[in-house]
Amino acid sequence: MRTNIVDYIRNHLDMRKGIMYNHRKNTINTGAKMNITIPEACCSLDIEGEEQERLITMFKALGNPTRFEIMKFLITHPGCINGDIVEYLPIAQATVSQHLKVLRDSGFIAGTVEGTATSYCLNEENITWFRKKVGEIF
Repeated sequence: MRTNIVDYIRNHLDMRKGIMYNHRKNTINTGAKMNITIPEACCSLDIEGEEQERLITMFKALGNPTRFEIMKFLITHPGCINGDIVEYLPIAQATVSQHLKVLRDSGFIAGTVEGTATSYCLNEENITWFRKKVGEIF
């Protein structure tokens, strides 16, 4: 079931604070002598459930500055190992490993075991999916 912004606001208003939704007028009364009119939707976002959670997870992974730097490094240095990233970034190996795990779990990167090291590269299929979804939204 998809929820539009009006339904979301209606379901999350705090009636104890005097904030009320008027569905006939499509307005929100904040109790501060002003009504906020909710404009009609121009379009709909056709994403929900697991697909929406996947997109949110990917956005969260990119939202961290260190992980964003790792992604930039992997774009220009495909097939590098953890030690290469540690040399590039001024953070500990264990911290790099934690960030790589988040990027791997979000689907942005994949790791291939080569002996005692893991070689990391971008997961092109998942990045293509991410770009497509972001393009549909924006």
